[in-house]
Amino acid sequence: MSFEGVDFYLMDEMLSEEERAVRDMVRDWVDSEVMPIINEAYIGRTFPRSLIPQMGELGFYGANLPEEYGCAGLNNVAYGLIMQELERGDSGLRSFVSVQGALVMYPIYEFGSEQQRKKWLPKLANGESIGCFGLTEPDFGSNPGGMLTRAVKDGDEWVLNGAKMWITNGSAADVAIIWAKTGEIDDVGSIRGFIVETDRAGFSARDQKGKLSLLASDTSELVLQDVRIPDANLLPESGGLKSPLKCLTQARYGIAWGGVGAAMACYCEALDYAKNRVQFDNKPIGATQLQQVRLANMLTEITKAQLLVLRLGRMKDAGTMTPFQVSLAKRNNVDMACECAREARRLLGANGILVEYQSMRHMANLESVYTYEGTHDIHGLILGQTVTGHAAY
Repeated sequence: MSFEGVDFYLMDEMLSEEERAVRDMVRDWVDSEVMPIINEAYIGRTFPRSLIPQMGELGFYGANLPEEYGCAGLNNVAYGLIMQELERGDSGLRSFVSVQGALVMYPIYEFGSEQQRKKWLPKLANGESIGCFGLTEPDFGSNPGGMLTRAVKDGDEWVLNGAKMWITNGSAADVAIIWAKTGEIDDVGSIRGFIVETDRAGFSARDQKGKLSLLASDTSELVLQDVRIPDANLLPESGGLKSPLKCLTQARYGIAWGGVGAAMACYCEALDYAKNRVQFDNKPIGATQLQQVRLANMLTEITKAQLLVLRLGRMKDAGTMTPFQVSLAKRNNVDMACECAREARRLLGANGILVEYQSMRHMANLESVYTYEGTHDIHGLILGQTVTGHAAY
């Protein structure tokens, strides 16, 4: 399937040679290694674990973190392009890499000690260790500050109790970044981050059953019952709700790029189908006004989203990006991708419900992406507060 037609505003001319090379390398890898197996993985409700070491060897995990810790040291536009191409394959694949890099490796890099960085980052970068991020709880999603998980100091150890919900990679993880309150239950400022090895006594993970989205991804509930960890596992520079929110900003940045990739996959599938599916008067359906307008609308929205994330990436590399700009990009691009997936599925007609076509798989996956890392509506309220100065939540 060709993707040249999705570069309508010649975005490639605005990319460096290295950025294009990274994008093309990931694109080729997704085509050769992911696409042949993703349908079976999705129907089988399993994450394709055979890809984990490959992605480590190729430098996908924490790709924008420094080389001294075994990472690729890429700029943020190249990192975004990796996320775009991975989600072009499947949202579950991009979610795995996003969690590993932005939600596990990033907090260790940003809030951890040098000893913690040297111990964990190389193993996470090469895929030897798998990580997960425990912030959301069964009763606290959009309001993470209400978390009930507690960490109590006992000598030179911390004792953790609580539960986390909707945790990507949870049942596969060797290590979890757990956020817990160390003070009173209403003290949001006492939130700290902890590195918790998942083989510790009292730690358990069970997969969420009954999902209708992100089927090729592990989604788990974590339970911590008197889990003891040494004081050395505390992320020393973490403090308050702003710490996990900084991690979420990193992940949302990648999601904004990922939405573009999913939309591109759906558009290209729909375009190819429209050119080849013959109906009335022995003409392809792409010759009809209805389908041409549908394709034009998809192409327009994808192009706008591409330019948005490219600008966002340049600002991130320049150090001028704000979390509010990331909210706008995540909100816009995932909503755009949802619409493209639905329109592509409709263009495909009855064939659109078959697993051999990818648009409905993307459509179902994107309903989760629309909700996680800050729901579409919460990001709307974040932007509303930003422009009006009044919080409505």
